[in-house]
Amino acid sequence: MKRIFVSGCYDIIHAGHVQFFEEARALGDHLTVSFASAEVLWLHKQRRSSLPDDHKRALLAALRMVDEVVIGTGLEEGIDFRENFLRLKPDVLAVTADDKYAGLKRELCTQVGAQYVVLPKTPPLFEPVSTTDIVKFIRAPQEAPLRVDFGGGWLDVPRFARDGAFVVNCTISPTVSLRAWPYERNAGLGGSAAWAMLNGRDGIVSELGLGVGWQDPAIIAETGLCVWRSGSRPALECKTSGDFLGGCMALYWTGVQHSTPGVADQARDYAGIVRAGTLAREGVRQENLEKLSAGVRASYLVQRAEGMDALPMDPGAAAAPELMACRPLAWKYCGGGFGGYALYLFPGKAGRDAACQLPGFRPIEPYLARQG
Repeated sequence: MKRIFVSGCYDIIHAGHVQFFEEARALGDHLTVSFASAEVLWLHKQRRSSLPDDHKRALLAALRMVDEVVIGTGLEEGIDFRENFLRLKPDVLAVTADDKYAGLKRELCTQVGAQYVVLPKTPPLFEPVSTTDIVKFIRAPQEAPLRVDFGGGWLDVPRFARDGAFVVNCTISPTVSLRAWPYERNAGLGGSAAWAMLNGRDGIVSELGLGVGWQDPAIIAETGLCVWRSGSRPALECKTSGDFLGGCMALYWTGVQHSTPGVADQARDYAGIVRAGTLAREGVRQENLEKLSAGVRASYLVQRAEGMDALPMDPGAAAAPELMACRPLAWKYCGGGFGGYALYLFPGKAGRDAACQLPGFRPIEPYLARQG
């Protein structure tokens, strides 16, 4: 009988493990699977075991291709199974092509005359996943807010950062989830960052990888009404609940999707953007709607200078008497602009709610995650 031996953490069993066990078992007549004990997992991975050792042993033993299960309790990293291996004296130690402990395992094989076999990479039967990926997905939030920005947008992109400048933004409700997304897509509200976080991925790494900035994942994770220092990484200067914005915000859908990465390298007035961020910061620090509106108006002037279309209420747009009667204080495109949603600020709930009776408008509220 040709005995095969494999080892690993196998903390959360997934289809990739099953495929590996199948391929290893095909090398002989008997497969022994060794998994790292809870103590070993904590020592080398700083992670609690997903199951007690006896439960994990029973789960592995129930797999049809597994003939025997042992628990690795040795504290030497990479070969916690040494004692069992020397006792069982298998004919083959099978490993994957990316095994990090080849030297130690080859030496162990020589002690019992076992063959060291590297299983070739084969096309996965399922989309590859790791235990780390699974843990991240389990820990991911069930819902997330999106965000609106008031001033300083683009100063969160590392290559456009300005010393002494600020980015001002706020999370909003309704929230989104993997099953419910009550907003248009590609709309300038930080949806790609929220989607990454809902799927257990690092939102900041994801957004920076797109060549844009960190403000979306930073504010979505932090929540509330926030002021950030411009720079290569998020640095929070101050945060409030944003309660003074209650009943004052609405979104207007322009009818056109947009791509922030597509306009990231366009020439723009960074001095004007810095000024808008500074004005919006004062509005947040003083919880003053008019001062925050001044920052929004300054942001919109920069956007119009970049060639963005005039929004309703702008003198360059078609007449909007119904909206004018609602007395909006300020408006601007969200995110990179050139389509997507626009943010409108109103002096109170009556005007905001009246505007939301008009085509394209919808109410939003500031969102602050409650601790505990």
